[in-house]
Amino acid sequence: MNNVSPFHIAIPVHNLAECRKFYGEVLNCEEGRSSDHWVDFNLFGHQLVIHYKPKSEMEALHHNPVDGHDVPVPHYGVVLTWDTFESFSEELKQKGVKFVIEPYIRFKGLVGEQATMFFLDPAGNALEFKAFKDMGQLFAK
Repeated sequence: MNNVSPFHIAIPVHNLAECRKFYGEVLNCEEGRSSDHWVDFNLFGHQLVIHYKPKSEMEALHHNPVDGHDVPVPHYGVVLTWDTFESFSEELKQKGVKFVIEPYIRFKGLVGEQATMFFLDPAGNALEFKAFKDMGQLFAK
């Protein structure tokens, strides 16, 4: 896991200015290149690009049950260190982020135990951030 390559993900947003502010100010992502239709961000060392897409009728997010919670699908995010997860989740709470699933410990005492949280960006894209005390549990069965 020491040599993980950064991922690249591009997501649609219907309000570029609002989402630019969210990713820059709420999530503290450093902004990179941009145009009138897209903006690059550094999301914990990964390349996230928000692309303008006109708002259409919102299809309801699908949810799958996981550990007693309704997990939104699709979603994306980053696996953080435990300490970073704790400080990041506290920062989000202080900024008034509304959580779809509040930060908690999933699979407590089981294989794959992890801290996790879910919330939406202003365009309705679901984000999950998680952490493992033992990163060896990331792909454990």
